Amino acid sequence: MQPKTLVLTGGGTAGHVMPNLALVPRLREQGWSLHYLGSSGGPERGLVQSQGIPFHAIATGKLRRYFSWKNFTDPFRVIWGALQAFFLLGKLRPEAVFSKGGFVAVPVVYAAFIRRIPVILHESDLTPGLANRLCLRFCRRICASFPETLEHLPPGKAVLTGTPVREELLKGDRNSGLNWLGFTSEKAVLLIMGGSQGAATLNRCVRSTLTRLRELYQVVHLCGPGRMDSSLEGLAGYRQFEFLGGELADVFAASDRVVSRAGANSLFELLALRKPSLLIPLPLTASRGDQILNAQSFVRRGFAAMLRQEDLNEDSLLRGLETLEGESETLRRNMDAAEHSSATENVLRVIASVMRPA
Repeated sequence: MQPKTLVLTGGGTAGHVMPNLALVPRLREQGWSLHYLGSSGGPERGLVQSQGIPFHAIATGKLRRYFSWKNFTDPFRVIWGALQAFFLLGKLRPEAVFSKGGFVAVPVVYAAFIRRIPVILHESDLTPGLANRLCLRFCRRICASFPETLEHLPPGKAVLTGTPVREELLKGDRNSGLNWLGFTSEKAVLLIMGGSQGAATLNRCVRSTLTRLRELYQVVHLCGPGRMDSSLEGLAGYRQFEFLGGELADVFAASDRVVSRAGANSLFELLALRKPSLLIPLPLTASRGDQILNAQSFVRRGFAAMLRQEDLNEDSLLRGLETLEGESETLRRNMDAAEHSSATENVLRVIASVMRPA
C-alpha cells in the first residue's frame, strides 16, 4: 500500500520549525511519508535535513512594517513561491499540509488551498502573527497553544492543542547534566537562555551581575551565536554556550531555575519540564508584543514570574530571582495541577480528522 504523505512547512526562525520536528517521531510511527517545504536561506533546511526529511526550497517574501525596497519585490517572490509550491504539491500528492507559520508558509498554504489539499495551521503565540493571519481563511483547522488564542481565531476552525515538545527533552538526566557541566549537586543551577539568536541586553545584564549571581547559583548561560565572552572562560561556577544540541535535555534536567525569553516553544518546554522560571519577554521595540502576551498568560495561570526588559538591571534581576525562589514551589504545584494532555497527540488527531482520502 502506498504510504500516506504529509507536507510540513514553516520557517524563518527555529521557533517555526521545532514543533514540526517534535511531531516527526510519532508521524513516522504512524507510517507517514514526510516532505518539508521551506526557504533556502532560513534555518529550516539544516534542521530538517538533519532529521532525514526530504527538503524542497521555494521562494518567499516578507511583509515588513517598515519601509524597505524589498516590500516592492517580495510580493512577486511570494507569487513565484506559490507557483513552485503548486507544482511540488502536484508531484508529492499529500493527504494534508501542516503549517507552523512564518512567511515561507504563506505560498505553500495558498497553493494547497488551490489544489484542495486540507491545511492544518498551528499558532504557537497567544495572538496570530501576520503570516498566519494571511492564511487563516485557507485552513481547514487551526491549532492553538493558549486558551486565550481561541478568541482570535475563526469559530468552528480552532482547536486547543498546546505546542508539541520534543520528546527527547523530557528524557534528560540530572546527574549526567551536572557531570557534563562540571557542576556540583550541592548548589542550585540557574539556566539563562535568550532564545535561538541570543539576547544582547540580557547577556550584558547577566555578565555584569555574575559575581552576585555566582554567590547564589551555578550559572549556565546560553548566549546565542557569536555572543560568547572569551574573558569569562574558565570562571568557576559559570558555563557559557552559543547554543546546545543533544546536551540540552540533560542541562534542563540539571537546572533548578530558569531565566528565559517568552517564545511559545520555550514556555511550553518549561511547562512540560515543570521548571520555575523568570520570563523576560522581548519588548515592543523589538517585536509585535507576542512574547509579552505569552508571558502574561503564564503569569496569570501561575506558571512563571515576569520581568519586563525595560526594567531589567542588576538589582531588578536579583529581585526577580528572589521572588522566583519564594514562589517556586507554588509555581511547580500549579504546573503539576495543570491539564497536561499531549500536544503532539492532540495535533495528530487534528491532522487525521481532516486528511483527504489517498
